[in-house]
Amino acid sequence: QVQLVESGGGLVQPGGSLRLSCRASGNIFSINSMGWYRRAPGKLRELVAGTNGGGSTNYADSVKGRFTISRDNAKNTVDLQMNSLKPEDTAIYYCNSNIRRVGSTQWVDYWGRGTQVTVSS
Repeated sequence: QVQLVESGGGLVQPGGSLRLSCRASGNIFSINSMGWYRRAPGKLRELVAGTNGGGSTNYADSVKGRFTISRDNAKNTVDLQMNSLKPEDTAIYYCNSNIRRVGSTQWVDYWGRGTQVTVSS
């Protein structure tokens, strides 16, 4: 069993900051990519930021320069520092990771349950 658990969402005023954290746990053999997606009301889920096994990162154009993704391979965690938040950043944010379990040869995408981020005055 593998679980991704997010934390750190909440309500923040425009221009404020939040930090999201996600930890993967369970019978993990190896982790490839880790990242954050979001789904705003009435919109499709989109990639916000991701990092692969080699440490490369990528960001949605809408968050470049404002959000920073960081990963701790020793702790199986991925964080998302969000600065200069805008109302359009309001969404449910989901942690995602591509993981190989102990005893398996398959790489599987796992998802957290999501954490709400609301940017409003």
